[in-house]
Amino acid sequence: MNSPSKPVDRALVWFRRDLRVDDHAALYHALRSARQVFCAFVLDRDILDALPRADRRVEFILGALRVLDDDLRRLGGALVVRHGAAADEIPRLAAELGVQAVFANHDDEPAALARDARVADRLKSSGCELRTFKDHVIFERREVMTATGGAYGVFTPYKNAWLRKVDAFYLSSYPVERHATALAPTPLATGVPALADIGFQPAGLIAHVGQGSRGAEALLDDFLDRIADYGDKRDFPAVKGPSYLSVHLRFGTVSIRRLARLAHQRMQGGDRGAEVWLSELIWRDFYHQVMHHHPHAMTAAFRPEYDAIQWETGEHADTLLKAWREGRTGFPLVDAAMRQLHQTGYMHNRLRMVTASFLTKDLGLDWRRGEAWFAQQLLDFDLAANNGGWQWASSSGCDAQPYFRIFNPTAQSEKFDADGRFIRRYCPELAALDNKAIHAPWDRAPLAMQGVDYPRPVVDHAIARERTLARYAVVKSRKI
Repeated sequence: MNSPSKPVDRALVWFRRDLRVDDHAALYHALRSARQVFCAFVLDRDILDALPRADRRVEFILGALRVLDDDLRRLGGALVVRHGAAADEIPRLAAELGVQAVFANHDDEPAALARDARVADRLKSSGCELRTFKDHVIFERREVMTATGGAYGVFTPYKNAWLRKVDAFYLSSYPVERHATALAPTPLATGVPALADIGFQPAGLIAHVGQGSRGAEALLDDFLDRIADYGDKRDFPAVKGPSYLSVHLRFGTVSIRRLARLAHQRMQGGDRGAEVWLSELIWRDFYHQVMHHHPHAMTAAFRPEYDAIQWETGEHADTLLKAWREGRTGFPLVDAAMRQLHQTGYMHNRLRMVTASFLTKDLGLDWRRGEAWFAQQLLDFDLAANNGGWQWASSSGCDAQPYFRIFNPTAQSEKFDADGRFIRRYCPELAALDNKAIHAPWDRAPLAMQGVDYPRPVVDHAIARERTLARYAVVKSRKI
């Protein structure tokens, strides 16, 4: 790779999943390397054209771009926004601006790597180069390896190695503003388009996520006031326990270095909540290094023997999938979680595990069907984390729960939503039931359910559990 500080006259910073000015690796290196720096984002049609016309993520991105453009203009630059295929638009824009280098931060998703290779080849043919940098995680690729030089497949040893390696250097920020005099405006920066301009329509973005980096700042300020309770409250969906920063991490409207630094400092000061939160941030790094070392796992089982599982198929399986998607399974916590996802684009992390376990181990459906639905619905969808979570739940991935560990959806409901507050919010037809009946209404209050538009359970959990054990046992008995 070329030296990040190798001088050039003009440079272009290509923003992707890093929609902020503060603590931005590629922007920092470009400002240190060039006399003039231009900035751009591509609304990539290779991605957007496959999305539904009402997609919350597109709405979020446009809001984040407006904040980014404002911040760049405040510093003397501006954001050029193009709508087209990134592999075409970036080389074209680089030529229009007469830059010698394009700076961008790493994106290790397989499709993104292929796109970047195409961009690099086209830039090279015109005498320009693509320079890329780590920005989205603390440790990436081969930075945390086992003693024998292999990739970690179990989280706890990875976490311990991560904690041994991390120090002030890896957590320090890139001071962009002190070098911002190199930012250059351009008449090509004509503002951020509206949804309708790119063929989309409003999708009902949930208000609390906020606008871009400003929204991230407000959420972080709020979370830091209650971070000490994170370990105690994070598993209860009716309680304000999580940080709610996942979408901002996904689109880089907040710096992972800043978050990890805050968590690490507070952990060293004895804050148990910060220690638990840091562990969640390390899980994120873990799944990204899994994606780097095992790209096959983004479409197939990490553990190949699990691709031999005989999942339920056919019309009945499709009916079960539809009931799960719509929150009509007859299991209140599962249904409330799926309705939360549909209505808001967000799902509480505990419930992601519960609903994924239910799909794979109660309904017997292929985890990829659930992963695809989450990929379509989640505002914070991240390929590495979504894949890792689904493979964890289906027992086919890295450090996954054993196949014989099967969440009981009623027991999960009683433990994590004991008074039914979360269920009542998203399943209001059950609001009149008492705190015991609401977790299994047809079993515990059948008379009260007469005339209520709520389905009977689509499966018997005890029977489904035995089927799952048998399904997995066949695979485990084979020598692959």
